[in-house]
Amino acid sequence: MNSSWPLIALGELLRKSGESTFIDPNATYQEVTIKLWGKGVVLRREVSGSEIAAPKRSVVRAGQFILSRIDARNGAFGIVPPVLDGAVVSNDFPSFNLNTQRIIPEYLGWLSRSADFVDLCKAASEGTTNRVRLKEEKFLAASIYLPPLFEQQKIVNKINQITSRISEVKSLKSSITSDHQQLLSSSFSRLLKNSKYMKMGEIAPIVRRPVQIDFTRGMYPELGIRSFGKGTFHKPAITGADVGTKKLFRIEPGDLVFSNVFAWEGAIAVAKPEDKGRYGSHRFITCVAKEGLAVASFLLFYFQTPEGFQKIKDASPGGAGRNRTLGLEPLKKIEVPLPSFDQQLWFNQLCHQVDSLKRIQGESAIELDAMLPSILDKALKGEL
Repeated sequence: MNSSWPLIALGELLRKSGESTFIDPNATYQEVTIKLWGKGVVLRREVSGSEIAAPKRSVVRAGQFILSRIDARNGAFGIVPPVLDGAVVSNDFPSFNLNTQRIIPEYLGWLSRSADFVDLCKAASEGTTNRVRLKEEKFLAASIYLPPLFEQQKIVNKINQITSRISEVKSLKSSITSDHQQLLSSSFSRLLKNSKYMKMGEIAPIVRRPVQIDFTRGMYPELGIRSFGKGTFHKPAITGADVGTKKLFRIEPGDLVFSNVFAWEGAIAVAKPEDKGRYGSHRFITCVAKEGLAVASFLLFYFQTPEGFQKIKDASPGGAGRNRTLGLEPLKKIEVPLPSFDQQLWFNQLCHQVDSLKRIQGESAIELDAMLPSILDKALKGEL
């Protein structure tokens, strides 16, 4: 903060709201929640009064400052947006009316996202590890350096201009990513025209590599597969003793891997080079595409299309969760499209190029987000 500005207690700027309402069981209410680290006040859910346990709830209004007593030390606070005017909250979410003759709501919104404000809330929180709560009297007694209203508005305008540009760049990057995905989908569709269909068992048979467990000194790092096509991840290594009677199988880079209990939820991936040396239980089915005939990443893309995904579901009978299991024999019988091997290799290269662009765009988005703390710091010091 700019120390040339006057130091003002928050109690001079904020007055706790006492508005509340009795809950009508037949009415519908919006409930509020607050994201951590200054990421905003948002709708938690819309709910009927009969589902709200308490007979009475506090009411929040647009433009009020609201915080979570439990998580204020983790940045859970912000300005109530117009869309949540009249929403209800529990007593753990006190709200405050602003003295708009002294402070602009949007200025306080940006100020509250600064590291200094989070530290202020940490200092105003007390309690044991599991019962830390913000103490309102300490919070309101804390002081901030406050510029005059015209200077607050200048700061708000500058921050809004910069963050608007950042949002435009991120939106453009998102649009480019969408275009890339459409390119992949249209290219894949073209390859499917006049392609013959063959059974998985003929072009990518199931390959098991059983592991002899060393119960005394063996260490076995396991591989996991995320649902919804989000790839593999690494689990901690387990000892041979912890493996017990469980069977483990070695997974090699390039394997097309299915989680037999969550394949119907999109838990399918191609093992990456960095997955070498990892193991999976009998719940993981590994298929190896025949060289010169099929490419694993092409098959994976097919299983992520509506047509391919439906075939996985059809091959996974049973109820929800672990009762729905991809069968070995049904998997072998799934028919998949098979353009020429060269066409599959071309598509694989196209996928790599798109993935590289996505990775670069993802890194750029992280860099853009990382700019905000610096922007806030400079703006709130009057240095922009």
